[in-house]
Amino acid sequence: MSLAEELFDLDGQVALVTGASSGLGWRFGEVLAGQGAKVVLAARRSERLAQLQTVIEAAGGVAHCVELDVTGKDAISEAFDQAEKSFGTVTLLVNNAGISGQKNAVDMSDADWRRVMDVNLDAVWRASQEAARRLIKAGKPGSIINIASILGFQVAQSLSAYAVAKAGVVQITKALAVEYARHNIRVNAIAPGYIRTEINEEFFASEKSGPLVRQIPQRRIGSPEDLDASLMLLASEKASGFMTGSTIVVDGGHMWSMG
Repeated sequence: MSLAEELFDLDGQVALVTGASSGLGWRFGEVLAGQGAKVVLAARRSERLAQLQTVIEAAGGVAHCVELDVTGKDAISEAFDQAEKSFGTVTLLVNNAGISGQKNAVDMSDADWRRVMDVNLDAVWRASQEAARRLIKAGKPGSIINIASILGFQVAQSLSAYAVAKAGVVQITKALAVEYARHNIRVNAIAPGYIRTEINEEFFASEKSGPLVRQIPQRRIGSPEDLDASLMLLASEKASGFMTGSTIVVDGGHMWSMG
């Protein structure tokens, strides 16, 4: 085994990925399984999860599907229960589920605001807490990876609630890193810039995306594969055992050109 293979080998790890039915979550599930982790795929769309499970298993990986609405009070605990029945204690959590909730602030209702916070911020807190409690009880080390955004550091038109929630994710990452370090649980985050997924690919294929792309110093939109290395780094204790509370920005330099 080469040094790189050894550093990023996740054999023996049990990963739970929220929002795994599409976009970044789909890619994260594939990558973690490809590195040897047993992956629990969690999202609301069970039929899409089943498709991903088939893809992973065809490539020689191991996966299990769990239907999960991260806003449900008991749903997260139940998802962890199912994960444990299938593979054992979850040692690697990827808090990926999220929504944009794009709307001008003056038009946003309390329900709109609450929905963005429930999915993008509160669910990260609940899932991280659930993972840590079970890891501590089992006496196992673990890694929690939160998916933040460059809008956790900057803002953009009509995405005020999203930016506030993602700023909270950055702070949750730092706060829990400090508290959980003594239990050998690392908490880190990835803050992507604009990444092309099935949700936005029509927009980025059109001329309307031109002004946005020109704001990015690398003059391109990212792809889910651009996050692979950051994910593997933070997932592996061998590779990032002395990293906790960190947020890795992956955005083609966009954050520094936003003003």
